[in-house]
Amino acid sequence: MKPIPINKQQALVDRLANACGGSYSPDTRRKYFLTGPQWAAAYEGQALFHAPTRSPITFEKVIEAYGKIGIGHWCTHDTDVIATDDLGKEGQEKTISKIKSSLKKNGVACSMVTTETFHHAVFAASPAAESPQIRQYASWRLCNTVQMGHQLGASYAVYWPGTLGYSVQGAVEETETLRWYAEGLNAACRADIEIAGKMGRPTLKHCMEAKPFEPQAEILLPTSDAMLGFISSGLLEHPEMVGLNPEYLHELMWGAAPRAALARALLCGKLWHFDINDGYRLKHDVDIAVGLVNPLDWLNVLVLLRSHEYNGPFNLDYKPPRTTSRHGVFSVSFPTAVDRFITLWEMAGEVMTDSILKEAVDALKAGGPRVKDHRDAEGIAASHKELLTLHELIAHRLFQILIGQHRGRIYSL
Repeated sequence: MKPIPINKQQALVDRLANACGGSYSPDTRRKYFLTGPQWAAAYEGQALFHAPTRSPITFEKVIEAYGKIGIGHWCTHDTDVIATDDLGKEGQEKTISKIKSSLKKNGVACSMVTTETFHHAVFAASPAAESPQIRQYASWRLCNTVQMGHQLGASYAVYWPGTLGYSVQGAVEETETLRWYAEGLNAACRADIEIAGKMGRPTLKHCMEAKPFEPQAEILLPTSDAMLGFISSGLLEHPEMVGLNPEYLHELMWGAAPRAALARALLCGKLWHFDINDGYRLKHDVDIAVGLVNPLDWLNVLVLLRSHEYNGPFNLDYKPPRTTSRHGVFSVSFPTAVDRFITLWEMAGEVMTDSILKEAVDALKAGGPRVKDHRDAEGIAASHKELLTLHELIAHRLFQILIGQHRGRIYSL
């Protein structure tokens, strides 16, 4: 193949993307509660050791692109769209007005707002730092974001305490820091109750997002389980208003099973929001798009969520690769991520109705012949010995459904 001229490269990518097929229409995509973050689409490819590879983009362009793709919801950090110095001032109101206009124009709704409490230098020691002045500012920021959320019609607020920790031992007293962090959430919930009452809206669902490491060396609330403990610790004035926003990769990063973490959140009634992406165990936060690394695991995750009738948002919290162009972000990254999710979601429904899987699971639950003496370990083991092979059969059947082998897809050698 000859070198591809610069002015023909975009057309080549688009042609090959279309040739892949398997795409859903924007109307079909809108049937799913998928949310597109401002920060994901606007990500410029920068990282700790990497310079940007893409040019900046405005929220108007992001919302317009989401609308065309068929992503029906948009979400944002406060400072993704409003300069820090404009927060709480006239500049904020002007921006809110522009966002509302852009959302309406493109048929997109705002699903969630979140506060940046990790990037600005004021949060170097976290939003729960020793200084009362820093904590007062952090509480104001949280309350201001709640106000933004109600103005934009959001239903969720998310909190990622990424700087709630330390880099050197002895720098913070953990119990004090956690109490101070709870004060900020309490202020946000109090403000929410007041604002929602004045505006005649339901209060927001306040969702905590865990991450085992980054940017601090040691994190005080590193996992969803730690956050469940924090919510029930007695430190929160309104624990009924606070739940979880687990992120698939954040659970995977520390070696956990995301499905198990989601199951524990479901048992507690606290799975309200879910950030979807992909990546690798015991690695940093690579934020790869859903299904590109662990498709079988993702199928199992969605079976669990469908089985428990989860109806919250699926937030596309991932970073388009640094190798992808700005055009590619909206012609390849987001459309293909959405389409893989929809396919996996519908496959999960197929799993739930598969006759082979149903019979295998029912057989395992029925067990073998009852042994007369319930203390007879050898007899009980022998009674179930052959049935337990069904565990591996179930895994094989799930793989068949994933690749379409159950529909006759095989290779002739």
